[in-house]
Amino acid sequence: MAKKDFYQTLGVDKKATADDLKKAYRKLAMQYHPDKNQGNKDAEAKFKEISEAYDVLKDDQKRAAYDRFGHGAFEGGMGQQQRGGGGAQGFAAGGFSDIFEEMFGDFMGGAQNGRRSEGGGGARRGADLSHELEITLEDAFNGKETKVKVASWQSCAGCHGSGAEKGTKPDTCDTCRGAGRVRAQQGFFTVERTCPTCGGAGQTIKTPCHVCGGAGRVRQEKSLQISIPPGIEDGTRMRLSGEGEAGMRGGPPGDLYVFLSIRPHRFFQREASNLYCRVPVPFTTVALGGTIEVPTIDGKRMKVNIPAGTQTGQQFRLKAKGMSIHRSPNRGDMFVEVLAETPVNLTKKQKELLQQFAGDSPDDKTSPQSSSFFSKVKDLWEDLKD
Repeated sequence: MAKKDFYQTLGVDKKATADDLKKAYRKLAMQYHPDKNQGNKDAEAKFKEISEAYDVLKDDQKRAAYDRFGHGAFEGGMGQQQRGGGGAQGFAAGGFSDIFEEMFGDFMGGAQNGRRSEGGGGARRGADLSHELEITLEDAFNGKETKVKVASWQSCAGCHGSGAEKGTKPDTCDTCRGAGRVRAQQGFFTVERTCPTCGGAGQTIKTPCHVCGGAGRVRQEKSLQISIPPGIEDGTRMRLSGEGEAGMRGGPPGDLYVFLSIRPHRFFQREASNLYCRVPVPFTTVALGGTIEVPTIDGKRMKVNIPAGTQTGQQFRLKAKGMSIHRSPNRGDMFVEVLAETPVNLTKKQKELLQQFAGDSPDDKTSPQSSSFFSKVKDLWEDLKD
């Protein structure tokens, strides 16, 4: 089956920016992550597919090669599958990845062979992992130390990552003599391929470890301590270097990326470092003036003076009572928006008093906004009659 276009896999246009690619990958990775779809083989395959696509397109050099040569730029084995014979025809069908691999080294072949450690010898870098973590707005304000559990491939304790049974060690491959690559003459060209005996590892294991079966790693869960700094924002991606999957046969581990999301708050809305809240205020308080108390994100209370005649929607600013600012000792501001509450369940006497108030008070004095509005409406009706 033909491989799906990487841009289609991520659902982006070929002119997509690096930021567009990152947003598309993050959205899909959260949707198809194995932790959210345990036992779902289709979701696991989709997650690998989008990870491979993003790994190529996020790198400018890899993306340029992909835009020019498509999947053929990365699939070294394609030539062997499609080539009917030797010579120049066979080279044209599948030799592009070999030429690029000679020119750019480990940059090409990452999808097939994986990234190797500097020491070679079959060691391959482990895959990166992602983990979603939801925190409260208070956690984002104060900062937090928390633990997360991640299931991944870890270095095998039985062989210490070598893949060989205790007391033995891997042997140098007789076919490639440890290089992991073999050369073959095709017409006028010499083409370098992955060694078919060791699969590019450069080593063979005659006695595999009984614990990991020669892989050098085992699947298990580990607990990690994560430090969340004050002022962190929703959607932040934290990178924990070396906390991803263990590499093959002693290779370096990948990284762990923690995607932070902040749970909606029941009282505050956040915009950058500022906090906003709407507070219902009794009719009498906004009419006559008074004082109200509001909570702050740090667990304290603040008094807000409400002037007489305050209208719904009017905001009062509490300086430096908002969110912590990341890597700064300062804080944002807090804005209190007044919501004038209309009285309900009035007694007969209260209704009589309000009726008396309405009769004794000219509208243009006590309710200037509504008086002005209906005056404009009246003028509009007169204009429509003409």
